[in-house]
Amino acid sequence: MQKLIITVAPTGSVPTRKHTPHVPITPEEIIATGVRCEAAGASIIHVHVRDVKDESASTDFKLFEQVYNGLKAKTDLIIQISTGGRAGMNYEDRRDRLRLKPEMASLTTGSVNFRTQVYANSPELIRNLARDMQANGVKPEMEIFDVSMINNALALVEEGLVSPPLHFNFVMGLRGAIPATIDNLVHLTRSIPPDSTWSAAGIGTAQLPMNTHAILMGGHSRVGLEDCIYYRLGELTTNERLVERMAALSRELGREIASPDEAREILGLG
Repeated sequence: MQKLIITVAPTGSVPTRKHTPHVPITPEEIIATGVRCEAAGASIIHVHVRDVKDESASTDFKLFEQVYNGLKAKTDLIIQISTGGRAGMNYEDRRDRLRLKPEMASLTTGSVNFRTQVYANSPELIRNLARDMQANGVKPEMEIFDVSMINNALALVEEGLVSPPLHFNFVMGLRGAIPATIDNLVHLTRSIPPDSTWSAAGIGTAQLPMNTHAILMGGHSRVGLEDCIYYRLGELTTNERLVERMAALSRELGREIASPDEAREILGLG
């Protein structure tokens, strides 16, 4: 098997200090978290930013720029900018941050129901973001909340908007999206082209079992407080502790951990 790529999603758009004191909010905190997570074994960091006053999800380009420049200066991590819409569905806001030309960015290839809102990604918006990533030399990570989104991603290849091999991230266990079961994970992996790479992101209590199966199946892992704020039920944790656990578990199961440069080679970056 390839070495394991660990992605850390430290902040997201939902957890606040009300939920856990460990979630990084300010650019300085996100950068410092990236430094610690790289030392723990992460090779990719998935970046959201927050309004530093009220902790709400933000689309502020200057915040993305500050985090991006700080991570570039202090780590060798692959920086993956989120183009998600929880902070705002406006296409221009979601596109603007791609001017930073990160190595990767997330691209959700369909719409899904969240607890309190519809996460709407129209075909036109998906195509436009794919064009922007292509123009800026950014590799998309296809965020897959259900099986149909795989077909939408493959359609982008047919239209010449994305170049294979593709990288997929299976987001599992979110209410309104695909349930986090082994059968579903196997089905997702069988539904993508054989030259693809993939990772699993289990939401809540699904994080550990889905990532364990991903290790055994030859996929890659995403952990972090964006997806789960607990180490085990009732025990709050930090991002770096979640990374450390995944790295230790992978080594116990016989897979070494990919450095950022090894992850670049596996993903075909640069």
